[in-house]
Amino acid sequence: MKIDAQFSHHAIDAFIKIAAISILVMWCFSILRPFILLIVWAGIIATALYPVVGWLNNKFSISKSKASGLISFVGVLLLLVPLILLSTGIYTSTSDLVAEYQSGTLSIPKPDASIQDWPLIGEKAYAAFSLAASNLELALTKYGEEIKAILSKMASILGSLGGGFVQFIISTIIAGVFMSNADKCERAFILVATRLTGPKGEELTQLSKTTVRSVVQGVIGVAVIQSTAAALGLVLAGVPAAGLWALAVLLVAIVQLPPILALLPAIIYLFSVDTTTTAVIFLVWSLLVSGSDAFLKPILLSRGSDIPMLVILLGALGGMAMSGIVGLFVGAVILSLTYKLFVAWLDSEVRTEG
Repeated sequence: MKIDAQFSHHAIDAFIKIAAISILVMWCFSILRPFILLIVWAGIIATALYPVVGWLNNKFSISKSKASGLISFVGVLLLLVPLILLSTGIYTSTSDLVAEYQSGTLSIPKPDASIQDWPLIGEKAYAAFSLAASNLELALTKYGEEIKAILSKMASILGSLGGGFVQFIISTIIAGVFMSNADKCERAFILVATRLTGPKGEELTQLSKTTVRSVVQGVIGVAVIQSTAAALGLVLAGVPAAGLWALAVLLVAIVQLPPILALLPAIIYLFSVDTTTTAVIFLVWSLLVSGSDAFLKPILLSRGSDIPMLVILLGALGGMAMSGIVGLFVGAVILSLTYKLFVAWLDSEVRTEG
């Protein structure tokens, strides 16, 4: 009877403690939920860029705190420039368009006859552009609903893009804080991993660092290089909205699809409105950009290259569906990291049984 009373006492005591801890954890999660994605992305950035901090510290004797602040500052500047250019360009273009329409000076150029050869939409696109060129008021009346739908979709995409830049800026600032306290952060991760997995905590922490850096360099890094090269070709070829096409190349490359898919509309556009020489040169450049991952990935994806492309693809697409542009990057890294940790756990279990 005394044993039963003690058991009940301990059971109730354990239940109260578990309930209190659960409530506290849920409460903290609710408070931090809006920032979790930004903090995770900041941690990924910090893990990937921390070797640069060490290089600056060794090469120029800059303290790690100052080096972290410098990298974070440069990153914010690099993100602010396209955000300002995008915002300014959209505002200026929209203002000019509205002013021309209100003054009656807005004119649509007559479309090239080759537009009719576009697959699937050629005839309809040519008819719509021809009507807009000859009678803009009638075209707006006839295609009003379609134009509203397209503008609404474009506004949503641009809003998501702007919000993504803001999230990147915030995460870059947080990453600077993480890098300046890297030793403490790593020690905390090792303690948590050791608490969860026993003596393999430090080994799994090192594996996590290696995997994150490998995916950031070999997947995201290659995608950034390809999108930059594509942007250069788009600008030199005179393709409108080169920045948006370059962004499309970045997204397509991250989900492990050939970047040529994102450049096909630009290629068709150049063959329709520009000289054959310009279009052919851009086509060759696009093929080179699309195939560049064949030699870039072996260079940048030095370790952790055994991660299946399907894992990265699902992580990127799932992350983007869940959290937008930032989720695209975070999803690819997190699912790849989870895969590597799962494989390491299976290997350790097999060795233990053996």
